[in-house]
Amino acid sequence: MRNSVIDYAAAEQHGVTVCGTASSSTPPVELTWALLLGLARGLVEESNALRSGGPWQSTVGADLHGRRLGLLGLGKIGSRVARIGLAFGMRVSAWSQNLTEERAEETGVELAPSREELLASSDFVSVHLALSDRTRGLLGPSELALLKPTAYLINTSRAAIVDQAALLAALHEGRIAGAGVDVFDIEPLPADHPMRTAPRLLATPHLGYVSQANYATYYGQAVENIRAFLAGEPVRRLP
Repeated sequence: MRNSVIDYAAAEQHGVTVCGTASSSTPPVELTWALLLGLARGLVEESNALRSGGPWQSTVGADLHGRRLGLLGLGKIGSRVARIGLAFGMRVSAWSQNLTEERAEETGVELAPSREELLASSDFVSVHLALSDRTRGLLGPSELALLKPTAYLINTSRAAIVDQAALLAALHEGRIAGAGVDVFDIEPLPADHPMRTAPRLLATPHLGYVSQANYATYYGQAVENIRAFLAGEPVRRLP
């Protein structure tokens, strides 16, 4: 599994062989939809109320059919999230700095004319961009202010793409309906981190890649890498 902290080129220059493992994009796609559906149907609130003897049917679910799903990024993960949205009968649009109309048409989604238009028109916004200098802080206070008060934001990509202070403010002030988050600026989260107590937040501890199939691949290939290295024939060398 790649680790962004490692400089692979520098390691090779110093005679260090770095070997990786494969990873499936299916688990983060599935977790994205788990968060989206959990938010839309108030599953945490309803489950907690049922278990504690609280009110029966205390929330009203947000419909998916006919609503707009806006995707920031339409790569390997974003395109699969899009297809599931279409299967739910959602109107799906996407935007990224390099996204073309041809690519959007291939996936069956609309190309949003701008990031601002996508944010303002979507009922659910999901982030599927790689973290880079161009995407760091892409959703700041002014961008989050474009979201409808009934909109939900889901981020299973990288925390730094969304301004964390601005997101917390939007949640506390009720300026968006809620957020589903799997990634954080500090991991593991400190016990007193404000994300632990933020309202309208469905949060998971970076589970996007954590699945039985992915772990079987990671650890199985890691053992193969070690055996191959000891035999003097390293495999899956990372550039």
